[in-house]
Amino acid sequence: MRACSQAVADYLKQAGLASRGLIIGYDNRFASEDFASAAAEVAAGNEIKVYLCPKATPTPAISFGTLAKKAGGAIVITASHNPAIWSGFKYKSEEGTSAPPQVTAEIEKYISLALTTGEISRIPLSEALDQGIVNYLDLAPIYVQQLAKLVDLNQLRQAKLKVVVDPMYGAGAGYFPMLLSGGAMQLVEINSERNPLFPGIQPEPIAANLAKLSATIKQQKANVGLATDGDADRLGIVDENGEFLTQLQVFALLCLYLLEVRRERGAMVRTLTSTTMVDRLGEIFNVPVYETPVGFKYVAPIMIEKNALIGGEESGGYGFRGYMPERDGILAGIYFLDLMLKTGKTPSQLLDYLYSKVGPHYYQRRDFTFPEDQRQAITKRVSDNLPQSIEGVKVAKINTTDGFHLTLTDTTWLLIRFSGTEPVLRIYAESESPARVERLLEVGKELAGI
Repeated sequence: MRACSQAVADYLKQAGLASRGLIIGYDNRFASEDFASAAAEVAAGNEIKVYLCPKATPTPAISFGTLAKKAGGAIVITASHNPAIWSGFKYKSEEGTSAPPQVTAEIEKYISLALTTGEISRIPLSEALDQGIVNYLDLAPIYVQQLAKLVDLNQLRQAKLKVVVDPMYGAGAGYFPMLLSGGAMQLVEINSERNPLFPGIQPEPIAANLAKLSATIKQQKANVGLATDGDADRLGIVDENGEFLTQLQVFALLCLYLLEVRRERGAMVRTLTSTTMVDRLGEIFNVPVYETPVGFKYVAPIMIEKNALIGGEESGGYGFRGYMPERDGILAGIYFLDLMLKTGKTPSQLLDYLYSKVGPHYYQRRDFTFPEDQRQAITKRVSDNLPQSIEGVKVAKINTTDGFHLTLTDTTWLLIRFSGTEPVLRIYAESESPARVERLLEVGKELAGI
């Protein structure tokens, strides 16, 4: 942990960013605040000014805080949506974005150096606080002020909606009530206490982990449910009937909101695991769509280069123009509520409306654990057996940028790829019916030999 922090300090010095200081934040996981304190001690030992979050803070608030304070970068102690046994060390660039691969590679070199030499500078946190090298900084006010510029929160507070919020024991707890309480909207928050075990769930906002949210929506007769992951940069939506909307459906609806309700125009960026509904909306509204490998570290640079309206990925992470090119589950949730308010439609009605424009699209992902020594064998098995057609429909395009992505002539697609953060093989499919999606997943499973 300290070696990673020393590496960030070395990187900031080498990049000429050390004088701008460093923001350090953390999530609700076990000992996150202690890891953050250790990182602050090392940065202070390297004479780098530190703004240390005094409590668990959503990653998007830390990302925006980096921009707002013009800091050289940020360290976030979080394992995001991963199981309770994990913790993680994220580095954010001075733009508040996920560090691009070249920056990560540079930091990794310095980590190796710190581990090899054992040379790690540090000052005890109490001394660093006394000397003013480390200061506590609550980023919530800066963050809330920014969100209020992006959407009319006063108008939204008056919406006669009952909303169930599930922060999944994560850092997003309390943020929707903070933003939206005080009007006609009723907010019910569940799983908002700190519990590093994430009992009964993994803090990833997908259907398998949102049974309690679905049940609460039905019990409370609520209009919608919003779930954020462990560090609140991803969003999950459950409709008024307790049914989960897939991340691909939510991404397409957010695109529709910006294009049709807000009448904004601009490029849209999606990862190759995301939905072709975005491509169809691009055609309808005459805006370009760009595809990237999986990960916001690939989405963000295109968003910046093209001044894109929105960027999104299959995991429920969405970033927006006029803010920062980084995922924000809380802002995405606010935008979804505004879409409901402006259209007067329920989530299920919004989905029907979307399908009236782009046609029905269904999606599913299956995750498989595998022995690590089988990775190359699985890759070779898929590579050697790529089909020219599936169920009589020709494969029009094969993309091997990130796994094996097969696009059929009717825009149906199948993807087989290894997770970049877990020892998991993922198989994804999107098509016009749930039954066909299931059959495609079975094809992918057979190709992988899982």
